[in-house]
Amino acid sequence: MIELGKLLELPWLPIGTFFNVICIFIGGVVGLRLSRQLTEATQRRIRKFLAVLTVLAGGYMICNGLYGGWHSAGSVWEFLLLGLITLLAISFGNLFGTWLKLQERLDKIGQAAKDRFAKLKNEESTNFSDGFVTCTILFTVGPMSLLGAVEDGLGKVPTILIVKSLMDGIATLCFVPRFGAGVLLSIVPLLAYQGTVTLLASNMAFITDEPALLASFNLVGGLLVLTIMLVILEVEKVPLANYLPALVVGPLLTWWWVL
Repeated sequence: MIELGKLLELPWLPIGTFFNVICIFIGGVVGLRLSRQLTEATQRRIRKFLAVLTVLAGGYMICNGLYGGWHSAGSVWEFLLLGLITLLAISFGNLFGTWLKLQERLDKIGQAAKDRFAKLKNEESTNFSDGFVTCTILFTVGPMSLLGAVEDGLGKVPTILIVKSLMDGIATLCFVPRFGAGVLLSIVPLLAYQGTVTLLASNMAFITDEPALLASFNLVGGLLVLTIMLVILEVEKVPLANYLPALVVGPLLTWWWVL
C-alpha cells in the first residue's frame, strides 16, 4: 500500500480541490440546519474577512515571487527585468483577454446564473436541479478556480484554493437554505474541472525547476489575486478574466529574455 505521506507528495493529487470540496460540504450541512439566510450585516462582515484573506494570499505569492526572482537573478538588472516582464505580461495578457472577450463571455454565464437566482427568489419553491446548476456555475467559473488549480498542480501550497474554499463554503451556507441539497451536488463538476486542471498543470512541473519562471508566475498570479479584493469589497469592477492570459505570457517572456 502507498503511504499517506508519499501519496500527498504526488504532483497530480488535487489537495486544494479536495479542501474546496470539504468546505462546500461543511457549509452545506450547516446551511441545511439554518432556517434563514445570513443577514446583510453579517454578509458584509464576511466579505471584509474574505478580502483580508485574499490580500494575504496575493501578498504571499508576490513575496515568493520577489524572493525567488532575487535569488535566481544574476544581477540587479535581471531582477529589475523580471519586474518589467511582470508589467508587460499584465498588459499583453489584458490585450489578449480583451481580444478573446474572456470577461464578456464570463459575464454572460454569470448573468445567466444571476437571472436564475432572481427568478427562484420570487418563486415559492425551488428544485434540486436549479441549485445544482446555479452553484456549479458560481463555484467553477472564475479566475480563482483556474489560477488556484494551476498553483496546486505545480506542487506549491494551494493558497488561492484555500481562500476560494472558504468563500465557497460560506456561499454554500447562504444558498442551501434556499436551494436545498442540490447545491451539494455541485462538488462533482467542481472536482472534475479543478482536478483536471491540476493534473494538466502537474505536467508543467518543469517550471518549478526554473526559479525565474516560477517567480514570474507568482508575481503575475499574486497581482491578479490582489485585484480580487476590489471585487469582493465592491470597490471597482475589474475584468479579471481578461488578465488570465498573463499567466502564460509572463513565463514565456521570462524564458525568452532571462533564461
